[in-house]
Amino acid sequence: MTDGLFALRHLFLDRYDDIKARLTRRLGSADLADDAMQDTWLRLTRMQLIGAVQSPRSYLFRIALNVAEDRRLTEQRRRVLPVEIESLLHLPDSAPTPEQTAIARSDLEAFKSIVDELPSRRRAIFLAARFGNVPRQEIADRMGISLRLVAKELQLAIEHCVVRYKELED
Repeated sequence: MTDGLFALRHLFLDRYDDIKARLTRRLGSADLADDAMQDTWLRLTRMQLIGAVQSPRSYLFRIALNVAEDRRLTEQRRRVLPVEIESLLHLPDSAPTPEQTAIARSDLEAFKSIVDELPSRRRAIFLAARFGNVPRQEIADRMGISLRLVAKELQLAIEHCVVRYKELED
């Protein structure tokens, strides 16, 4: 720590009340001035080096003003404007309605029934490929069948599901 920094910290503590009173008048709020003074002290304690300061009291006051301005800008960024609140109130709710939830559950049950109609090997291939994201070659290797047969079984399963789902919709 340099002697200048030590002297600046000492001056800040000695003239704390005077600087705070001046800052309060400038900011128009004792609370804002108090917060700025605390943050100013924190800045002073974090400083490692400081160059020559012509007017230490003015320098300290300028630091406090800068801190207060930084706080004001930060608060301003955090604040939500009434116009923004109003626009947020009119955002559509993306959650499904109870009716949409019931329809989705019904569709899911129908899909499960349709998949259960498939022969066991075809169903296993379909579920592994479509919902397990298992590559077709790996399915073929696991089941001991050709890649071409996996593709054919998968195609038949998809066709069955489409036809049966259309029948249920009608």
